[in-house]
Amino acid sequence: MNDDLVRAKTALNDVQREITKADTDVQLVRDRSTRNQARMDAGQGTAKDMQALQHELDSLTRRQAALEDIELEVMERAEGLGGDVARLEGASAEMTARADALRAVLDKSLAELDTEVEQIGRSRADVVAGVGEDLLALYEKIRASSDGIGAAMLRKRRCEGCNLELNQGEINRFAAAAEDEVLRCEECRRILIRTAESGV
Repeated sequence: MNDDLVRAKTALNDVQREITKADTDVQLVRDRSTRNQARMDAGQGTAKDMQALQHELDSLTRRQAALEDIELEVMERAEGLGGDVARLEGASAEMTARADALRAVLDKSLAELDTEVEQIGRSRADVVAGVGEDLLALYEKIRASSDGIGAAMLRKRRCEGCNLELNQGEINRFAAAAEDEVLRCEECRRILIRTAESGV
């Protein structure tokens, strides 16, 4: 978008220089025609001189008409390019406003995530304080080798770490386990967290 805008502005500047040159060319012809017409009106010179002046005036009139046609064509091009520049500037301003709005949303989301990370960090510190060092070391070891997830919920006889359903033997073993026994999924080896929804 910015490249298109730069190209359009450059083209418009080039055409505006052409308009200035065309204006200058037309004015030079007009000035010369005015001088020649004044000499003709004064009647200075021989009949041959007057004939030559009339011939030059006719040529200058044709030249002026041709230059004015060129000037008109260049001005029409400038008008079209001016419209392109205005359209591209509008689109660029709209995209900038949209980018600013998205940046504000992103900044807000990042700030919220930072707050959440801080809160989770405080909660984790409280939980870690109540867990034994051996269990914490086991959890960190599993977490390091399991995509950052060391424990998973056991819900409806399914490990939510690997999403596999436990077989009947595992269910029987888990059902007989003490409440404080650390249970692990046979498939993904994550620590299983039992709840009322575990199904064991």
